[in-house]
Amino acid sequence: MKQLPRLLMLLGIVCLMSLFVFPMWQIILYAPQYPDGVEMHIYIDKIGGSSPGTLQNVNILNHYVGMQYIEPDDIPELQYFPYIIGAMGLLGLIALAINKKWGYLSWTIVLIVLGILGMYDFYLWEYDYGHNLSDTAPIKIPGASFQPPLIGRKQIINFIADSWPHIGGIGFGLSMVFGGAAWWARKKQLSS
Repeated sequence: MKQLPRLLMLLGIVCLMSLFVFPMWQIILYAPQYPDGVEMHIYIDKIGGSSPGTLQNVNILNHYVGMQYIEPDDIPELQYFPYIIGAMGLLGLIALAINKKWGYLSWTIVLIVLGILGMYDFYLWEYDYGHNLSDTAPIKIPGASFQPPLIGRKQIINFIADSWPHIGGIGFGLSMVFGGAAWWARKKQLSS
């Protein structure tokens, strides 16, 4: 069990790197005309969906109520998130190599802070997206907000919006758990 902290840290790094493969978040819009839902996937470097035309469909729906078009090239986070996650992976490898409890704890704390900042940034983006509506929208509903939920389910006019972590987002959460477990395992080794 001597290698347990390193194994846990390695699992944390692998879970974090899943963000380069899988979406971190998904927003699904259900309506009578979309009983199976329009499923939008948010990756660390792009926005797509369960089908090639998903983003185009979402933008068409948004146009009717005056919401902004989603242009992935105009979202700066999609440009720099891969570098942040790559740097955290590298720092995780350094923590794994030095095998010190402070290294595991520091990595986990930074990851938690980044997760909180990321969720706050996502909330601000959703807020602007759902409240900053065009005055020339074909459909105007006074006082209406079209902000999807940060997490969970919300009724938005005749749509139901689900917003949940996807595989990459779950991997991000698990990376924090494994990083904390690596710290705890190393602390237990040093105290026994």
